[in-house]
Amino acid sequence: MDHTDETHCTAFAGMRRITSGTLTEVALAARDAFGRDPNCSILIFDDTTSEQIDLDLSAAPADLGARLSRAEAATPPDEVTAGTVPRGPGRPRLGVVAREVTLLPRHWEWLNEQPGGASVALRKLVEVARKANEGRDRQRRAQEAAYRFMSALAGNLPGFEDAIRALFAGDRPRFDEMVEPWPPDVRDHASRLAAGAFAEGVV
Repeated sequence: MDHTDETHCTAFAGMRRITSGTLTEVALAARDAFGRDPNCSILIFDDTTSEQIDLDLSAAPADLGARLSRAEAATPPDEVTAGTVPRGPGRPRLGVVAREVTLLPRHWEWLNEQPGGASVALRKLVEVARKANEGRDRQRRAQEAAYRFMSALAGNLPGFEDAIRALFAGDRPRFDEMVEPWPPDVRDHASRLAAGAFAEGVV
């Protein structure tokens, strides 16, 4: 996954949170912490997904900043932007991209009978499904983000397995009970990430 300075993230040195902010801010703060203690374990997490961001913290601050600036300026190869020259089927100027879809003959038959054809019908179906599942999708993303972070930092902490079970069961009181004894920075970050997993009204 490509990360740019638009990415907001958090760095931990062991169980202690160093800082949160843009990738550049966090990377430089993490590098300072690494410089003070090269033996400490520093992990940087994307604040949305909890995916870990790998950086060379041994690089000089100027080099690290330059690398991050280049990453920010680079356009991911699969990104579709306005004005992109079409390289195949689809309508890139409108953000429409052609990709393979595999369906049974009866599905294609039904789609082709719909007003506007198969593409229009598929887009409408996807939008309906997105809206209908928005709450569940948001809950799932929160569960996955919290799980990634907790697995990386809290796997050996007491109550970890019970906290994970509570996370996926949507049991907020049990989750809070299990993470309460954890180091404050780990507990607070895990609770923030998990908040969406306990949203009311999600079936």
